[in-house]
Amino acid sequence: MLILDSCGVGELPDAAIYGDSGSNSIGNVADKMGGLNLPGLEKCGLGNIIDIKGVPKNRKPVLSFGKMASLSAGKDSTTGHWEHFGIITEKPFPTYPDGFPEALIKEFEKKTGKKVIGNKTASGTEIIEELGNEHIRTGALIVYTSADSVFQIAAHMDVVPLNELYDYCRTARNMLTGEHNVSRVIARPFKGESGNFVRTADRHDFSIKPPVKSGLDILSENGFEVISVGKINDLYAGSGITKSLPTKSNAEGIDTLIEVLKKEFSGLVYINLVDFDMLWGHRNDYKGFARGLEYFDGRLIEIRGRLKKDDLFIISADHGCDPTMPSTDHSREYVPLLAGIYALESTGKNLGVRKTFADLGATVLDYFELTQPNGESFLGDLK
Repeated sequence: MLILDSCGVGELPDAAIYGDSGSNSIGNVADKMGGLNLPGLEKCGLGNIIDIKGVPKNRKPVLSFGKMASLSAGKDSTTGHWEHFGIITEKPFPTYPDGFPEALIKEFEKKTGKKVIGNKTASGTEIIEELGNEHIRTGALIVYTSADSVFQIAAHMDVVPLNELYDYCRTARNMLTGEHNVSRVIARPFKGESGNFVRTADRHDFSIKPPVKSGLDILSENGFEVISVGKINDLYAGSGITKSLPTKSNAEGIDTLIEVLKKEFSGLVYINLVDFDMLWGHRNDYKGFARGLEYFDGRLIEIRGRLKKDDLFIISADHGCDPTMPSTDHSREYVPLLAGIYALESTGKNLGVRKTFADLGATVLDYFELTQPNGESFLGDLK
């Protein structure tokens, strides 16, 4: 199950409530670029889901296709991934458009022994340019947030060693409970000189633990492997994961996935390719987003070539993050659905508009003759 982080396919009916009217991450990027060159995804049926410039409908797609709505409140990565495996978030995680309460920051300073600077909504690249020199001079931690439910801590690697930064994040994670149960605490290390600070690939997410058992727990409790590639393990706080393989880029993620697929195992590989979100979506870099899609498309044949005869293969997403829109935040969108069983590869079917992302997990568990609390399996439609 391969998640193209932030690759939404058009606004949900309630997008206006979230300020996301007009969002369509893949479709708008294609329009802005004058078309995308995605022959692999075209063959799979991506162009059958929505109109995508340069990616026409395929009369005989090799995968079944559709799109999925979210039943959860919110539009962050944790909410989207939890819903994949049956956890519906009814109350959105708290956000802090005006920064965190002073009492919370004072408590964090007391527990870490470090002063805090920043404490506002900001772009990660812009805030280290603004406060990086002060951080280096004083040793104070840069704390900031976004429109998402995140408590982010930035620090220069020469000032705060990586393990120390992770410890500060764990302290924050332990603090942020109850009314302040933010979705994720994120370590944001950076390096370089003044005027040329660069974030490193050592980001680490410390997510809130799932409130109930997910489909991943059900799989692992029944003896199946659940192999996380990329940030999946972080988003589930390790719950239900039997093996975690962290990665630092889409390219490394795909390399790791191919190595996993070379080996025998019984269970699920659940992979997130984060660059669409981290590098391009949040930075309004639609050209990078387009190049990322085309890079993934170029390697799709390698991935498909490693699938065994009876494997179930799914491509989807967790939310949108339209880089063509004025906002730099996630967007409330449908996510794409491409799925098939390779022993039964034939002309793909239209799976329609699914009511919830949880149909993904329901289908995966159905494949292993198990069930999860939410979602409707479409496994029978693939046969």
